[in-house]
Order: sequence, then C-alpha cells, then structure tokens
Amino acid sequence: MPPEDDAGPYAAANRRAGELFAEAVGIMARLRAPGGCPWDREQTFATIRKYTLEETYEVLDAIERRHWADLADELGDLLLQVLFYAEMAEEAGYFSIGDVIAGLNRKLVRRHPHVFGEAAAAEAGNRAEGLETKGIGSGQVLRNWEEIKRLERAARPGDGRKGLGEAGGAGRLDGVPRAMPALMEAGKIGSKAAKVGFDWPEVGGVVEKLKEETAEVEAEIRVGEMEKAAQELGDLLFTAANLARHLKVDAELTLRDANEKFRRRFAAMEAASGRPLEGLAAEELERLWEGAKNATGEGR
Repeated sequence: MPPEDDAGPYAAANRRAGELFAEAVGIMARLRAPGGCPWDREQTFATIRKYTLEETYEVLDAIERRHWADLADELGDLLLQVLFYAEMAEEAGYFSIGDVIAGLNRKLVRRHPHVFGEAAAAEAGNRAEGLETKGIGSGQVLRNWEEIKRLERAARPGDGRKGLGEAGGAGRLDGVPRAMPALMEAGKIGSKAAKVGFDWPEVGGVVEKLKEETAEVEAEIRVGEMEKAAQELGDLLFTAANLARHLKVDAELTLRDANEKFRRRFAAMEAASGRPLEGLAAEELERLWEGAKNATGEGR
C-alpha cells in the first residue's frame, strides 16, 4: 500500500474527516445497542434495502438540480446506509466497517497500477501482467480495470456467480449485478456482449431492430396475447437501452430527463387549464399538451 503522507497539504483535513467518521461509526453502534433506538434496532438487511435505493436516487436528484447543499446532505444519508449495513454485519459476525474500508483501499490501489505503481498494485492483489501503465489515457485505464476485475472474479471461490464462460470459468455476464435499475443493467449486458463482437455493427442496425420489436409488440396486441405482448415489450426496452449505448448516452439518466420534461409539461397543462383535467375531453387535453410544449420551449 502507498505510504500515508502526514505532511501533505490535506493532512489536517484528512485527520478531521477520520475523526468525524469514527464519531459516525460510534453513533450508529449506539443506535443499535441495547437501550438505543427501537426503530433502528428492529431493522434488518432486507428492511433497509428500499431506503438505500431511495437515498441513491435522492443523491442523483441533488446532482441534477446542482444543489450542492442538498447533495452534501444526501451523501450523508447515503453514507448512513453503509454504516447501517456494516453495523448489522458486525453484530452478526460477518465483517466490520474496518473490513469494508480496508477492502476498498486495496481495491483502489490494485486497480490503479498506473497511479500507485505495479509493485503496490500487485501487493494489493493485482494478478494482471503485461498491462500498459506508463503515460496511458482513460481508454487504457478502463481496459486495465476490466482485466484486473476479470482476474479478481476468476480467483474468487464459491461466490455463487460462476457460469459457462471462458474455459468453464466465470461467465462474461456474471460480473453485471442484478441489483441495479433494469435499463442500466441492459446497457451493461449489451456492452459486455459487444466485447466479444456480439453487437450491431452500427447504430442503424439497432434502429431497425427497434422497429422490428415494436412491430412484434403490435402484432401480439392485435391478437389479444397480452402476456406475449409484455415479453415483446421487454425485448423492445432492451433494444432501446442498447440504442442508448450506441448513441453513447446513459439510458437511465436519459429516461430521468424525459420524466422531468413530462413533469414540466404536465404542470404547464394544469396551470393553463381553468378546470380540473379530469373533466376535460381528450381533444382538449391534447390542445393543452401542445400548448405546454410551446410554453416550455422544448419543441416536440
């Protein structure tokens, strides 16, 4: 591991951050201890999961709004989730917050041989050999990262994610976790498959596939096969996520932007209507929608 630089320009801030972090760990332990908070003591890994997802999206929302005070607050809430899981894990004898941090530190050094040096990266567990590490750009950094991560997975015994990949080892898609938004997962799956050449050669092919999947959804709807239509809709969404990948945009964030745009336009509809929207005919709702698009200046 690289030595700590106690004389560095950030030494005082780092020490203060360390003290505050230790205080937060202690507070979390007190909340879960006998005589602590009844609600906190009742929580389990399963019950906390939904809050972790909520806090993650609140962080994203603060970033999108560029509200930095809110972001600091939401990051604190997200950190609370880490402390909560680690405290429960320590109580059960699984691991401690110290193990979490030590593992993260080793991972950062292991996957950045171009920063900390190949010897330090190897000491931290890097098994990759022959990587380019001198004067490299971000593209090579990502290739190194993927190779180091691949070897980490191959060396991990019995993690329940082994599949039929190269030479009977871990499958190429096993490293894509299921625990993420479905659009994001679809994009990552497509990206992994593309690395072995299983991909559309150009964006036009994805657009044609999108049309094909749309036609298949329509066909199942026409004959009343709603279960099959739902399956075809899944294929359509998967293709849309991979179209976003070919366009080099993030499907999840793009959809969030579209959701926000719809919110703005719908709010403009409500503001422009003299009556509750529930009482309006479809033609009037469409007129308000078109007016809202013009009012917000967002075109089609």
